[in-house]
Amino acid sequence: MRLMQFRPVYTHAKIGLFIAIMVALALIAWHTPYTAVRWLAYFGLGYMQMGMVTFMHDATHNVLFKPRWENWAFGILAMMPLLASFVAFKEDHLEHHRYNRSYQDPDAFTMGRRRPLDFVLFYGYVAASAPLSFLHFNLLYPIGKFGLRNWAIHLFETALKIVTFTLLFIWAAHEGVLGKAVALLLCPVLFFSLLNAMRFIAEHYETPWDEGKLTGTRTVLSNPVHSWFWNNINYHIGHHVFPRVPYYNLVELHRLIEPDIDGLGALVDRSYLAVFGKALWRGPESEARLKHFLDERGRVRKRAEVISRRAPVAG
Repeated sequence: MRLMQFRPVYTHAKIGLFIAIMVALALIAWHTPYTAVRWLAYFGLGYMQMGMVTFMHDATHNVLFKPRWENWAFGILAMMPLLASFVAFKEDHLEHHRYNRSYQDPDAFTMGRRRPLDFVLFYGYVAASAPLSFLHFNLLYPIGKFGLRNWAIHLFETALKIVTFTLLFIWAAHEGVLGKAVALLLCPVLFFSLLNAMRFIAEHYETPWDEGKLTGTRTVLSNPVHSWFWNNINYHIGHHVFPRVPYYNLVELHRLIEPDIDGLGALVDRSYLAVFGKALWRGPESEARLKHFLDERGRVRKRAEVISRRAPVAG
């Protein structure tokens, strides 16, 4: 319960700092005459967008701010640069938590039978996670899942984006800077797309199938820079077990549940790049290959085995 307490001053200050960094990077990209510097600024903006999306992720669980309306407002605004629907992401993500690493999990597209379409989907997501997410959250998921309430919110978000970007592009065209404005909007998304695919795949790839939240999730210790800028999303096991704990308490939560993580042999790795590289090499999963790789790693143990070892001996 202590770890579920809100720290609104810290969160507001950190969001303000992130926005200031992004404004500075946008100004550099806009004004620099050097192509290399411009693309470095675009990369920085893509990296910072990843940070804003992890704030949005907490808003999805209503743990970024105490008032629920603030979580909704921030989520909708944070998703605007990516042109994606917050309400669709929210519903999809909560469903992912409910059915983590099972065939009902909407994010379990890495698991299949390794048929040609599985390879197309897997590597297509790696190459273009942002465009595919745009299609999924704006069209496919709403058509398949939404009722009237969510459709109303979704259409409001869509109208807000249409009006905002129409006005922006009209102004940019009038000022003769339409090309620069489009580049500033879209080029950072190229880098965000790759970073997002790396993070997303690392969180659950080759974790045990349909065995629960703790062992069905991976924590990536990574480094303090990623942890801070990406709001501790890398401490993902703790988040899945206790999704009501805000981002700034996930490190302490990890220490508290570390005996359970170690006892069940859940997967803790040290590098996003290492996990992502392995995933790129091995491609889409199948249950048979997953069992082989988990046995080969010798880390994850069945929950029943752990319980039997802990149980007192009768007599």
